Amino acid sequence: MTQSFLSALLGAERPVIMEVKSRDAHGADLLRGRLPGDLAAAYQQAGAPCVSVVTGRWFGGSAAMLHEVTARVDVPVLLKDFVTRREQITAAAHAGVSAVLLTAALLPREALHDLARQCQAHGLTPFVEITTAEEATGLPNPRDCVVAVNNKDITARERDAGDLDRSRALLPAVRAAGTLCPVSASAVSSPATAAGLLAEGYRGLLIGTSLLRAPSLDAWLAEFDTHHTASTGKTERVVVPLTVEAPQVVPHPAPLPGTAAGGTVTPATPAGEAEGVPA
Repeated sequence: MTQSFLSALLGAERPVIMEVKSRDAHGADLLRGRLPGDLAAAYQQAGAPCVSVVTGRWFGGSAAMLHEVTARVDVPVLLKDFVTRREQITAAAHAGVSAVLLTAALLPREALHDLARQCQAHGLTPFVEITTAEEATGLPNPRDCVVAVNNKDITARERDAGDLDRSRALLPAVRAAGTLCPVSASAVSSPATAAGLLAEGYRGLLIGTSLLRAPSLDAWLAEFDTHHTASTGKTERVVVPLTVEAPQVVPHPAPLPGTAAGGTVTPATPAGEAEGVPA
């Protein structure tokens, strides 16, 4: 397995999770003839501490994309899909990922927490995506979780423009949940916006569409670095050493409440197509 997702992100000078995604929520092509593996390799070359791969069919993803990416990079990889079953997490671990998206808005609370434990049992980082303060509470071993505020509406398949005020409003609740790594995800449309969110206290960002549409990845990141330096004062920056232990491997949890033997969870909200996780 690669380096811990959590420690890689917390230790990064530029804590941007760079995302590989085939198309946006409206169906517009984001790859533009580029191969997923080539994009991921370019992200790593540009200094990405972690790479995200969207395998959900909403966004044109597939299990093949995940394999292409994990074959090309050494940095930790986040699997983004609608994960509802334990076998999906097991398959993700076998595929070589380091973190798995768990969408709080689409999972019953007990199922969310049990799936987080399942991730931890496999040595994976639960990447828990929230849209309300309540969804951040009670997570198992929260220091081993990333808690990410989704600035878009997942129940509308993220077709809205996004609301960065959600990240600003929920940061205190995310910190109070006990995570070491609050992340702002989606709708981060410019280098200046990205730097501003870090200046407000986020420890990481997840950015896909803005990077994929940029005429030059290097130019986008250079502009981000300029804004980030201006907002933090690099010469005056105090770096506090962080010791992030590997995720605690916990015993495999009992069957999910209200599930059959196969471990299928009934979503709290209809999810549509998903599940590009390798079988």
